Amino acid sequence: MKTIIKTNFVKNLAFAALALISVSAFAQEEEETPKFSFSGSVDAYYRTNLTAPNGEDAIAPGSSFANLDGFALGMANIIGAYEGEKVGFVADLVFGPRGTDAIFASPMYSATGDIVNQLYVYWNVSDAVTLTFGNFNTFLGYEVISPVANFNYSTSYLFSYGPFSHTGLKADFDLGSDWSAMLAVMNPTDLTELNGTGDYAVGAQLGYSGQFLNFLYSQGGFEVDYTGGFDVSEDFFLGINAAHFSQEDDGGSFTGVALYPQLATSENFTIGLRGEYFMTGDFFGDAAGIGSDADGDGSVFAVTLTGSATIGDLILKPEIRLDSSAEDAFIDNDMDPTGSLASVLFAAIYSF
Repeated sequence: MKTIIKTNFVKNLAFAALALISVSAFAQEEEETPKFSFSGSVDAYYRTNLTAPNGEDAIAPGSSFANLDGFALGMANIIGAYEGEKVGFVADLVFGPRGTDAIFASPMYSATGDIVNQLYVYWNVSDAVTLTFGNFNTFLGYEVISPVANFNYSTSYLFSYGPFSHTGLKADFDLGSDWSAMLAVMNPTDLTELNGTGDYAVGAQLGYSGQFLNFLYSQGGFEVDYTGGFDVSEDFFLGINAAHFSQEDDGGSFTGVALYPQLATSENFTIGLRGEYFMTGDFFGDAAGIGSDADGDGSVFAVTLTGSATIGDLILKPEIRLDSSAEDAFIDNDMDPTGSLASVLFAAIYSF
């Protein structure tokens, strides 16, 4: 008969193996547990003109957001996200003037504008393929709707004239070796609640190591956009955005380029400049802050100097902006037409 020998060493070894298996199983279970996250931001600002009237006769650059007079509100942004092993969702809600402006084309179900900035589900089909279905912010351009993710608080003309959001189906591909690609079928630009036209837009993106070449075709309009940036040194970053849009049958066009040099002077403070040249043709030519000549063409050169100071989760941004139009698109303090506008603002952004 086989003799079974039980010793303290064997017992301890068995207990250690059992403990190791239990810890490993617990860690694996914990790692695979879906995660719910809650984040967002709140922002407000003060803005005033230096070379133009304020108050009742106040004017502003022809770009989106941060154009209100005196003490003004940005938006409250609340984002709920659920991240599973393979599937998840994002519900991104906005409240306030900036949020309402961002979803200007979808006020169908609310007299004051819808509150949905993004609302989508996704499926990680594999390590290399992700499908996203629903309403998502645009893949074009350097700047975004959220003030937390932008260095400058006011926005560029390129951002303002490009699309804000899309609703549809997109597929993201990880091609390996820092290459990526994206293909999308969507409603026409900025129609995020429903289609309503019977037309569809198509989009594509090719990326390499943080540089992206984007394409969008929507209702006879074609846009090509380059967005990227480079770490020139440990403390100095240069962002770049360039785009061209044209509408079929001489329906209008715009072309622009913007540079974003940013220098970190300390752990909590960075100073940055946005220099932008933007020109329009035909139906875009009458937009505020651009102006137009007899042929319907206009252009503007804008320089924005911004400081960004971080205090915990609070970001303070003082900013001075100079807009210079080829035509007399602005007025001065004597209410006479002029081609330039100088303004300043101070913004406070809290993110959580």
